[in-house]
Amino acid sequence: MTTTTDPDFGAREALRLIGPDPENWVSDRPGIDHNVTIVGGSGSGSVFAFALRRAGIGRVKVIDAAEDESHAGVWLNRARMNKLRTPKNLPGPELGIPELSFQAWYEARHSAEAYAAIDRIPRLLWAEYLSWYRHFLGIQVRYQTKLVRVEPVDGFFRLHLEVNGVPQVETTRKIIFANGVAGTGGPYIPPVLADLSRTLYAHTADAIDFTALRGKTVAVLGAAASAFDAAGVALESGAKAVHLFARRQAIASLPINRVRGYPGAYNNYPELPDAARWFQAWRFRQVGSTPPPDAIQRVVAFSNFYLHLSATWKTAQSRGDRIVAQVNDDVFEFDFAIAGTGYFVDPTKRPELADFNKHIALWRDRYQPPADQRDDDLGTHPYLGSAHEYLEKVPGTAPYLKDIHVFNPAGFVSFGLPIGDVPSIRRDVPAIVSRISHDLFFSDWEQHEARITSNKIAPDFEDSLYAAAVWQQPAKVAVN
Repeated sequence: MTTTTDPDFGAREALRLIGPDPENWVSDRPGIDHNVTIVGGSGSGSVFAFALRRAGIGRVKVIDAAEDESHAGVWLNRARMNKLRTPKNLPGPELGIPELSFQAWYEARHSAEAYAAIDRIPRLLWAEYLSWYRHFLGIQVRYQTKLVRVEPVDGFFRLHLEVNGVPQVETTRKIIFANGVAGTGGPYIPPVLADLSRTLYAHTADAIDFTALRGKTVAVLGAAASAFDAAGVALESGAKAVHLFARRQAIASLPINRVRGYPGAYNNYPELPDAARWFQAWRFRQVGSTPPPDAIQRVVAFSNFYLHLSATWKTAQSRGDRIVAQVNDDVFEFDFAIAGTGYFVDPTKRPELADFNKHIALWRDRYQPPADQRDDDLGTHPYLGSAHEYLEKVPGTAPYLKDIHVFNPAGFVSFGLPIGDVPSIRRDVPAIVSRISHDLFFSDWEQHEARITSNKIAPDFEDSLYAAAVWQQPAKVAVN
């Protein structure tokens, strides 16, 4: 048995045993900078970079608009939960290599007993693990690189970028959007807040200075996890009082998505009929997104936390530097409001897609639900293909859409999970990488056919290696 104090010994051994990465087999094309560009350099982007490398697909570039690694993704920024909301043992970034898993990483540093003692993964430890994963695997992310515009050209895309604030154009054959919850839409701001000064409210997607809320009375709109997380940080930062307003009569507590996690449903969900997928998405919207129990416990531990049920804001007005809100028949005053109201999905609202977003098929273009299941918000989700690719609203109008793959929550209606989160990795990352491999190979089939049928192959050995052993017919002796 090998004894070592190197916490990465097991991971290094695993990489040694699976063998070196395949060489890049994708044919070069003049004028093309990248085979694949991954937009988003946090967890999902790193996983794709590793998976593509193991598939022998080179010239992959990962870009991120963030200033640096610590500002990329949500875990050290917008995420405010103490622990991840997913079970700690879900397969994820390791892609079937156990030694690259969070569990292996954690146990190598803290012991198996320590891992057994945690119920869910602490958020800051998850961020630390993802940073280790990225650096251990040598995944390079180019930060301060913002995608401004995707311009389709025959056979590739021109990417109009801002690199450190300087305009730049690069070319790529494939795009993967691994850019998080706002990647195909943006934060949803309730219309009731629209007329307020932006200094009086924020969305949970914003960088909020919670220390400035010390001694202030704060309103939180929304009752899903991010709303409770924001309320918790405000209370812990010394807010005078925090009032959380929920539209429903009770906080959503039925985790209906969780029952889809068994292999039969998980693996086959994308092949369900449209009516079944729509119903499941609609049903989730009806029941609501459930905050974890510890997120609720975090706030109710404070005596200055107040929960308002069936409490939709009717109006909100500025009065000096305060907010006056009418909620049902009551009037409240607040120093600040936080919208924990989630995100909308609508590719027609993304400026980088402006050249072609009118051609993207949406769910409302492909499926008309029964009247009692109508949901305009679900209707603006893109209707994605089996490898998360955009499809054409009208066949033949934008064939290049199949080369853009979407791995963010815009895939929820099509795939039944919070796409981009840990639960979606083991099913959907391999599916996307497999399709990219297929497309790149067959689009260059003539070159590959010439390569695999070439006779320009050096022999492994010469005939002399076995010449002495070749059987010879014994010479016949002539009889006189």
